[in-house]
Amino acid sequence: MGWVESLQQTIDYIEDHLLDHLTVNNIAKEANASPFHFQRVFTLLTDISIGEYIRRRRLTLAAQDLFHTNVKIIDLAFKYGYETPEAFTKAFRRQHGVSPSQARRYMGKLQSYNRLVIQVSLKGAEPMKYQVVEKEGFQVVGIKKGFSIANGENLLEIPKMWDQVNSDGTTDLLLHLNSGPIDGMLGICDTSGKSSSDEMNYWIAAAYDGKPQKGLVSLDIPASKWAVFEVHGAMPDAMQKVWKQIFSEWFPSGGYEHAGTPELEVYTADDPYSPNCYSEIWIPVK
Repeated sequence: MGWVESLQQTIDYIEDHLLDHLTVNNIAKEANASPFHFQRVFTLLTDISIGEYIRRRRLTLAAQDLFHTNVKIIDLAFKYGYETPEAFTKAFRRQHGVSPSQARRYMGKLQSYNRLVIQVSLKGAEPMKYQVVEKEGFQVVGIKKGFSIANGENLLEIPKMWDQVNSDGTTDLLLHLNSGPIDGMLGICDTSGKSSSDEMNYWIAAAYDGKPQKGLVSLDIPASKWAVFEVHGAMPDAMQKVWKQIFSEWFPSGGYEHAGTPELEVYTADDPYSPNCYSEIWIPVK
């Protein structure tokens, strides 16, 4: 099954089971992907998390029920997965700007989110520069923090983590230690040791063949075949743009699959705010 067909099948599965207890594990099975990888790709391509998509769709249907039926609000709350009418009312007001009772009286404008439909469009006019390389396993040292990806916590908190290491001297220390096969600072997404599909470790690290200094921890990156993509432009927009191109254009037509091991963002010594800044994205492939 192709990439587009697989994603559309997954969306159809979500829509067919909106009133059921949906889990990321069951959803990801429809796409033949790991829960973590599928959540990241879904968010990259749609700009919302799976959980947020499900919440928006349920509250959209709840608003339609308010208009077209006489079902009690308490019963609608239970129907759409809320344990109390108060929790339902709070979520409904956050999306629509009015309470369920106000919506039933046609007070205010509602916010409707339609089901996603994947449409194939012509892309790729803007070239992507990449090469495929093979490297033996190597060690990185740095700091790591755990984040949830379910509600986009990682997207909000990882930039704060970078601000912290840039201000407390950790960046200078890692650049001084950097002596491995990759030059530059590394941002690494890693799920090893995580029991939940919603969790990830993010590392700020450098390749280093030696014992970690106090305050730093190490991670072994396995021998891999890597697709290495060039990134040109100011952070973070340039990096985010290439990430989206990789999953919306390159993977569907490139003939490779993600190998499921840690991904690398490689940051050079260039000014990150310069339009001429150069960086890279390393994806393990098979």
